[in-house]
Amino acid sequence: MPHVSLNDGPTPMYDSFGRHLHYLRVSLTDACNLRCVYCMPEDIIFRPASTLLQDDEILILLRVAASLGVDKVRFTGGEPTVRRGIVALVQAVKTIPGIERLTMTTNGIRLAELARPLAEAGLDQVNVSIDTLDPVKFRQITRRGDLDEVWRGVAAAEAAGLRPIKLNCVVTRGFNDGDVVELARLTLTRPWNVRFIELMPLGKVADFQQSQVVPSVETRATIEAALGPLALVPGHNGHDPAKSYRLDGAIGQLGFISSVTEPFCEGCNRLRLTADGRLRLCLLRDDEVDLLTPLRSGADFETLRRLMAEGAYHKPWGHRLEQHEIATSREMSQIGG
Repeated sequence: MPHVSLNDGPTPMYDSFGRHLHYLRVSLTDACNLRCVYCMPEDIIFRPASTLLQDDEILILLRVAASLGVDKVRFTGGEPTVRRGIVALVQAVKTIPGIERLTMTTNGIRLAELARPLAEAGLDQVNVSIDTLDPVKFRQITRRGDLDEVWRGVAAAEAAGLRPIKLNCVVTRGFNDGDVVELARLTLTRPWNVRFIELMPLGKVADFQQSQVVPSVETRATIEAALGPLALVPGHNGHDPAKSYRLDGAIGQLGFISSVTEPFCEGCNRLRLTADGRLRLCLLRDDEVDLLTPLRSGADFETLRRLMAEGAYHKPWGHRLEQHEIATSREMSQIGG
């Protein structure tokens, strides 16, 4: 790959397959205030705070990423809103030249209190994870969650202008595959994007996950049988993992993210920064580049820039699930999805 110099200005990152990488998902913590059955073991032990990226370290690495052409950042977790000082961190990121859009994926539990401050700090939009509209089932899936808290959070986000509201549902056989119709029905009367995500095998719960995958084609068929035909929304962006559809007369949209059965690796434009400072090159592969160790060892800006660019160049093509290769080094909560 070409040499990357600090004096070159913003230098777009490409991998060896020619994919332009300009979207960085940043896990702020591996901790979460829920324990979703498909995401983590109930008895999971979270990492000590000292082993995770601190605010100043995140800002340094985001400046490095911006110098390499990253213009979109999404905060993930664990659950990003449990991180202390999240509003101030959002505000600081929005001052970094080149970062045009900052979004967040959250379970919504703390949004009722944080949506307005986050919006005022510069957050552009939120995705809220919600896997069922049944309060009892919601508690079973999350092992401790209160659905009413999530709905208050969604209302607060909408009122604060964190739009478009996107609701993410991970479809899990035997848990919520029968709930997709009622979630889809929301789009008939609300301008939301409800997205159904195939369960992705990962980490210590991979065996459970593999047996619970519901293909998107099955989810679409279930929705159509109950609510009528789905029309494909024209103009799909190849970098968007969700293929969008609309029910007849709906004001919102349905999205289907088929990572397992219909991989979209050709259009992948993203990298991930884990909470402990590793550049993860593919969600479902264990390939990573350690950035935290050199950062704490005094590496200068250009060294970090070169490490990030060289790591990105070696981003693998696909996840190899079809070859029965499962990434096991981390749980989903340690990557952020």
